Amino acid sequence: MNRSLAAALALTLFAAPLWAGTAQAGWADVLDAVQQQAPAKQAPSNTSSSAGLGVGLADADIAKGLKEALAKGVSTSIASLGKADGYFGNQAVKILLPEQLQKIEAPLRLAGQGQLIDDLVLAMNRAAEKAVPQAANILGDAVKNMSVSDAKGVLTGADDAATQYFRRSSGAKIGELMQPIISKATDSVGVAKAYKKLTANPLAASVAQSYGLDLDAYVNAKAQDGLFAMIAKEEKDIRSNPAERTTSLLKKVFGSK
Repeated sequence: MNRSLAAALALTLFAAPLWAGTAQAGWADVLDAVQQQAPAKQAPSNTSSSAGLGVGLADADIAKGLKEALAKGVSTSIASLGKADGYFGNQAVKILLPEQLQKIEAPLRLAGQGQLIDDLVLAMNRAAEKAVPQAANILGDAVKNMSVSDAKGVLTGADDAATQYFRRSSGAKIGELMQPIISKATDSVGVAKAYKKLTANPLAASVAQSYGLDLDAYVNAKAQDGLFAMIAKEEKDIRSNPAERTTSLLKKVFGSK
């Protein structure tokens, strides 16, 4: 290890107790401080991903570029989902009947319950569309609190490495925050009403009771699945599609060979 790199790592370790408790302190700021004390050298080839991401760039530039990419993926995903037909009009994330009810969907439709099924599906998606914007601040905090080692793992990881990081660090918090919004939304957009009408059918009622369906929890889980699926798509596009790298820094970080 060369002296400059050793000095940078030592400074990072020394500084860690000082910045760890600082409100909203970001790992990019720590790397900036390290860079000012000991300018980074070009990273050895074995520390880069197989795609050559960030080769020759300072840690601070890589960190900032990664934050831009994550912010872009999150904001684009939430904007696309948190509007009318964000879920309902997107077949990749559309919330369908719970699996238990899907098994009896055909006979229910044959029994003339098709409209009630359609109403329930629409209402569940509308509830998710109302709730998903609540995830924005939590995901923003996840970016700010990302450690240096997390950042490097995301940069050199799989196409959905950032999405996996978000799910690990923020999934539970997002679920907790969205749950009351979904509960309120399910009432306001008619999920409960549609479900009650549907389960008035003896067949549907029997299935619902036997599985103990909790529609609010189901909508919450599916809303999160859709959100992370969209973030993963955005992440993959930024990594693999040059046209998606909308700033010069993103082009440097994800376009370096």
